[in-house]
Amino acid sequence: MRTILHSDLNNFYASCEQAYEPKLKDMFLGVCGSLKDRHGIILAKNEKAKAMGVKTGMTIKNAKDLCPELVLKEADFDKYLDFSQKVRKIYLEYTDLVEPFGIDEAWLDVTNSKVFGDGKTIADQIRSRVKKLGLTASVGVSFNKVFAKLGSDMKKPDATTVIGADDYKNTVWRLPVSDLLMVGRRTADKLKKFNVNTIGDLAVTSQDFLVKTFGKWGKTLWLFANGEDLSPVRLYEEPDEIKSVGNSMTCYRDLKDEEDVHIMFSVLSDSVSSRVIRKNLGRASTVSISVRDENLQTFVRQTKLNPPSSFAEDILACAIQLFKENYDFKKGVRSLGVSVSNFVENASQLSIFENPDDYEKKLKLAQTVTQIRDRYGSGVVQKAINLKDKRIAREDPEKQHTVHPQGFTSKD
Repeated sequence: MRTILHSDLNNFYASCEQAYEPKLKDMFLGVCGSLKDRHGIILAKNEKAKAMGVKTGMTIKNAKDLCPELVLKEADFDKYLDFSQKVRKIYLEYTDLVEPFGIDEAWLDVTNSKVFGDGKTIADQIRSRVKKLGLTASVGVSFNKVFAKLGSDMKKPDATTVIGADDYKNTVWRLPVSDLLMVGRRTADKLKKFNVNTIGDLAVTSQDFLVKTFGKWGKTLWLFANGEDLSPVRLYEEPDEIKSVGNSMTCYRDLKDEEDVHIMFSVLSDSVSSRVIRKNLGRASTVSISVRDENLQTFVRQTKLNPPSSFAEDILACAIQLFKENYDFKKGVRSLGVSVSNFVENASQLSIFENPDDYEKKLKLAQTVTQIRDRYGSGVVQKAINLKDKRIAREDPEKQHTVHPQGFTSKD
């Protein structure tokens, strides 16, 4: 039986600011994208601000209306990355099977770490050591990744929750189905139409019905609910087959028109293209976008990239086309994401209308630009349109984006 931990750093951005400036602990604190822009967005809050009703994704104005004493700090992702790396060094003292899930979460497989104690003992040790950095963590302990993640979400802040193989039905099955990893709002709403309201309801639903309703994803949902997630925790920084590359980013203000969206998609496409080229993945044949509006409603769309490409301008064109076809701007846009997948090797031979020599010239130029950005920063080479909002243009998507582990793919 495996022993898997999921560690989630509580109120991470706000906690980093408090660790860096201890007097903030006694204040109502919010971390935001912009202090200058009145449409700035709350990215994180501490427990005191949360108790006043301040929520992530809320505009600064609305947060201030709820909590006039709110102290605001502009997000500093270099600072947060430094804290994240310090915490991961702690994890790596217990096991080399550490799989990050974004900047503030990670799975650990401590099955062979019995020299440090059982799973709960290790989880408590980690929480104690994280406190010395000025942060707190909630840690779930279970026999698979999905239930470990569920455990870390059950008690916050600063708690250890154990979900055992013998009693998980009593603990897990009574919870809302939306609490299950990768069950988003749309999936939860669809399940509720079939009177599937809890994880237990999902677990006893016919697998054939779920596959018929959700496709292959239906089987995955059933396995998750029944504790049959067998996905491994990867070695830290283990090279693995990369099936997709993507970045998402919450802007410092709501995006109000297509020009705003064009700028952010440009930044995201540059970042995605650089990562594809840096890793020599070949050309992508599918582009996906995710869009979250100011009411935190999200949708995902994808399309074929024909011919396949690794270049930012091609990814950008697809992203903009998808957005225009699916969004009417009745509401502002809070965040955007771009990802590419279905990589094809030797794709230069796929189009009879393309000169392979031209492709190689463009690839060498893109590789050079990527090397310059790696050395001097992502904003050193930019497109002209990015200069229309320099704050968006200088954002670094690779520091903000959330990396989802392979094997977990949401339909939402």
